[in-house]
Amino acid sequence: MVWGIVIVIWLGLALSPFLFHDVRSQQVAARICVFIVLVASYDLLIGYTGIVSFAHTIFFGLGAYGAATALRHMGPGWDAIVIGGGIGIVMAVILAIFIGLLSLRVKAIFFTMVTLAVASVAVVLVSQFSDFTGGEDGITYKVPKLFKPATKLLVDDDGHVVRWLGTKLNGKLAAFYSVFCMSLLLYLAMIRIVNSPLGTVLKAVRENETRAEAIGYRVVTYRTLVFCISAVFAAIAGIIYAVWLKYTGPETVLSFSINIDILLMVVIGGMGTMSGAVIGVVLLNLAQYYLRDIMQLGAEATANLPLIPELLNPDRWLLWLGLSFILLVYFFPAGIAGTMLKPRVK
Repeated sequence: MVWGIVIVIWLGLALSPFLFHDVRSQQVAARICVFIVLVASYDLLIGYTGIVSFAHTIFFGLGAYGAATALRHMGPGWDAIVIGGGIGIVMAVILAIFIGLLSLRVKAIFFTMVTLAVASVAVVLVSQFSDFTGGEDGITYKVPKLFKPATKLLVDDDGHVVRWLGTKLNGKLAAFYSVFCMSLLLYLAMIRIVNSPLGTVLKAVRENETRAEAIGYRVVTYRTLVFCISAVFAAIAGIIYAVWLKYTGPETVLSFSINIDILLMVVIGGMGTMSGAVIGVVLLNLAQYYLRDIMQLGAEATANLPLIPELLNPDRWLLWLGLSFILLVYFFPAGIAGTMLKPRVK
């Protein structure tokens, strides 16, 4: 049932350019694809090893800023994406090793506080080194010609771009499907990891760290390893997002609100399930982008009724989002996917 939902979601994302033709829908669909990778990589930490980290957006940001800076200075070439993104990934791994060896020996709250401090420092550094990062304004840049909206993938006899099911076959479509295909491949790679012998060890560490240590597994080594693996996937997600947006700034890749969103998505979907990452990302993103519109329609439909239009005022969307989250946690204590899969585990 759960994996059926996940497959339907991926199919819906694959068809979204032809089902929804407005710009916002494509932006939301691309964001969902990228955040599935980002949230699933975070689930490797919190769901499979019990590591709670607030430094995950740093890895996301390193990948994004690496690609963005290279595209800005080297021009809109594939070499810029590879070199800049590669440097970002290497820096993410080095930082992950440093944080891992420094902090993974300490317990729970102390490690979380260390990662929170590192995340705060990263935001400050981005603001201070404005010559390279653009500071609070961020940086804009050009991307390879294939991804430009003016690029015509197919043309008719008159030289006009071909439309299929109402959608132009242009560079924007190529950019979306590059995001979709890369995200899907990365997600499948993470599923393969958690179903491998390494994944079994990670689950053992999560369930009983002392016992895992007693039977010969070096817990710190495995935790550092998964921290690095998670950092690599997060950095690649950052590269994909940077190329899609053509803009990189603190608010898009490094803000504390992104960390909170990631954590909420994991909790909503279900920690340690991988399928939960997809469900959580879709639900929270749809709520963030469309809940206000739905409430506006509800307020207009009930305009002649007392009190209800005020309750459905779009400005109160965060109130309803919070109430929905409380109800989800109450009825799905292990997350949607975690609760649905629980009977099967027994």
